[in-house]
Amino acid sequence: MDDGHQTGAGVALLVADTFDQTALTCLSRLVRAERTRVVLVLGRIREPELLSVVSLGVTTILWRREVTGERLREAVLTADRGHGDLPPDLLGKLIGSMGRQRDGEGQTRENAPTDSGMLPREVDVLRLVADGMDTGEIAVRLLYSERTIKNIIHTVTTRFQLRNRAHAVAYALREGYI
Repeated sequence: MDDGHQTGAGVALLVADTFDQTALTCLSRLVRAERTRVVLVLGRIREPELLSVVSLGVTTILWRREVTGERLREAVLTADRGHGDLPPDLLGKLIGSMGRQRDGEGQTRENAPTDSGMLPREVDVLRLVADGMDTGEIAVRLLYSERTIKNIIHTVTTRFQLRNRAHAVAYALREGYI
């Protein structure tokens, strides 16, 4: 947003029907840019992906069906100020998910994903691999394409320097992700 002076900060707009691997890649690139805030406009998003989005620092999300010119303008201004704007249903999902990640003492569970660990969607895929499912079955179960499942497994094995799917499952078990 340009208001006559250069601040070095900016607001990027990312629009997607569903939050998939392509959207995650785009979002990761956008948030890596110094001081760039993102307004995410989505048709739908699942809870594990919502956690990934929030962990990347996105605080402004709009439902595509609810976007008007004025609503989008308000969201961009909100993001530019560093504030959050989430639809009530997503806020409820987020609060519920965060509550499930806490134990009785208010401490984060050992197997909750961390910034340096696995994303929730990666954990979901490896849990299903551990259950003996193949790529096609996992894709159907999680409503992803087979290519997305392969990309997720490849990303995990590359990031943690693992040899194959079995090694990835063993690593996830050892580290307490699954």
